[in-house]
Amino acid sequence: MEVDVLLADGSCGRGVAPAGASTGSGEARDLRDGGSRLGGFDVRNAVAHVNGEIRALLVGSDVEDQAKLDRRMIDADGTPDKSRLGGNAMIATSLAILNARANAARLPLWAFLHCDGAIRIPVPEIQIYGGGAHAQGRCDLQDFMAVPLGAATFAEALEWVAEVYYAAGRRLAQRGLIQGVADEGGYWPAFARNEEGIEALTHAIEDAGFVPGRDVSIALDAAATRWRSDGVYLWGLDKRTWKLEDLLDEYGRWVDRYPIVSIEDPLAEDDVEGMQAFTRRFGKRIQVVGDDYLVTSAPRIQQAARDGACNTVLIKPNQVGTVTETKAALAAARDAGYRVIVSARSGETEDVTLVDLAVGWQADVLKVGSFSRSERMAKWNQMLRVEEALGSRALYCGSAPYCVDQPTQANSR
Repeated sequence: MEVDVLLADGSCGRGVAPAGASTGSGEARDLRDGGSRLGGFDVRNAVAHVNGEIRALLVGSDVEDQAKLDRRMIDADGTPDKSRLGGNAMIATSLAILNARANAARLPLWAFLHCDGAIRIPVPEIQIYGGGAHAQGRCDLQDFMAVPLGAATFAEALEWVAEVYYAAGRRLAQRGLIQGVADEGGYWPAFARNEEGIEALTHAIEDAGFVPGRDVSIALDAAATRWRSDGVYLWGLDKRTWKLEDLLDEYGRWVDRYPIVSIEDPLAEDDVEGMQAFTRRFGKRIQVVGDDYLVTSAPRIQQAARDGACNTVLIKPNQVGTVTETKAALAAARDAGYRVIVSARSGETEDVTLVDLAVGWQADVLKVGSFSRSERMAKWNQMLRVEEALGSRALYCGSAPYCVDQPTQANSR
């Protein structure tokens, strides 16, 4: 869903709402039309709200007061999940306002959001294999990602991961394990076990000529909510049921054996006890990332910090519905001492605003999918342009966002 905002001086801003296949229960809700047209996913009602009620709320207002304009939409919607006007309608409009403001100031959005001085360039987490909801449940784990911690620049980081991506593809092809392409552009593999994905990625890093854990490490998105039912965790691929302590032990074995630096949603979104236990056990060794667990919600982040759950938050603007609420979640994360990952969705667009947000808001990590497909490459390429534009002011984050005070783990075969 795309929205344009035109200002009195002729400046224009555009906002585009993505969609997610794997969503948390606390997210802002996209408004879809239902029925038979486009499988029920059409957005004509949401478009009508933008051109009607939302337009009437905003036309003639001072565009510089983003919080006030976002609040008007929130109040008019009147629901806790933005389901009346539509989270898709609201985030597209809110992002369009933000982009219009930057264009009126004659600045790139990242520069409009950030003051002078050195600017950090986030580390890319790039999907190599897709599973879970991104590959029709072929693997239980949703993302197997390469993290180029040892690179000196973002440009070098992308080149390194490109080598890993190609090496991973060759290894899968040799074994006859490629079944297609997952939603975010990674390989859709026919693994026999979930751990096989971690093993294969570690080997691909080596095949590409890098040292696992020193040059390139691994991040996982478990998306555990999708494989928990009635308080029990079940891996369909491994045909195994897990109690909490046994699952934590399995994660511990992986963290000890493989160069894993980050695990997202290792337990289900409603398993507070599990997330607390996981964070206590692994929070000083790896990123413990809340996605479905936190859904870019400032109150949830604040509660998680009080609970001792997570040390990193995934920021997705369409999860919460407005730029103002996204910034509030970011502020809550910083107050809690959490690291910040700005993330795309599985149903992405060619829009690159997310990259400018990641730079302007000084995120630690950028996660936008694989090293293929135009809607993904558009974002990686935009970050290359930003790094070029910054020149000597650009500081690549490298290993800084990760727990590097522990011995580096490499594969022990």
